[in-house]
Amino acid sequence: MSLVVFLSVLGAALLHASWNALVRVGASRVGTMMVLSGVQGMIGLVIALTMDWPSAAVWPWLIASGVIHSAYKIFLTFAYEHGDLSRVYPLARGTAPMITLMVGAVWLGEAVAANETAGIVVLGAGILALARGVWTSGESRRMLPYAFGAACATAGYTVVDGLGARVAADAALFVAWLFVLDGIIFAIVILALRGRGSLPKGWRVWTAGCIGAAASYGSYAVAVWAMTLAPIALVAALRETSILFGVLIGWLFFSERMSRGKVFSVALIATGVVLTRL
Repeated sequence: MSLVVFLSVLGAALLHASWNALVRVGASRVGTMMVLSGVQGMIGLVIALTMDWPSAAVWPWLIASGVIHSAYKIFLTFAYEHGDLSRVYPLARGTAPMITLMVGAVWLGEAVAANETAGIVVLGAGILALARGVWTSGESRRMLPYAFGAACATAGYTVVDGLGARVAADAALFVAWLFVLDGIIFAIVILALRGRGSLPKGWRVWTAGCIGAAASYGSYAVAVWAMTLAPIALVAALRETSILFGVLIGWLFFSERMSRGKVFSVALIATGVVLTRL
């Protein structure tokens, strides 16, 4: 991996943590995420209209992916309504690889390498320790099911997107239409759950959402580009530094409490994720 690619992937990891921070700190977390999803959808539509129409075989995968991505954003948004960035982000981001590996091993019969087994063990220990910290620190326990729901959705769309992109034979086409459907589905579900009060209001919400959309799309684009120039496993492992960036942002910019237990738990999660990716 060249220095340019290395620094670019680190930048992508920072962008991913940053758009999560924008949602967490926003005056209206739901409104910010609605703007983010909507802007992503418009970007995706512009790109999609320059490409061929997806075949009939691709649409079931696109719809499934759009639903799962929307579920991910809903769970994540609700988690940030009840918990800190430095608690929610590592749980949501770190649990997903463990779920993906375990599902692959149990239901798909995929072999689990020694490093992946070690990663699952370390990950599990870190996740349990970080979740336990919610009880000992007096934080709201309501964020836990939402954070783990976001992790399950992440694992779900990882599998669906991978298979769907293969059916489409064009990852860019699949991702573009995915963001279009995600933006529509997210808006419909949020309006059904929260009503018109969830509509974005004020320039701060719109600004945060637009910046978050650009950061999210940019992070994904850089990661895909890097995987064409460097080993995919190495890029995937380096991307997980976003967990550390998320914790640092929460500590430095939001003054979130950083106990020794939280630092140790996050370190375990980051180490476990890297082990599963190598």
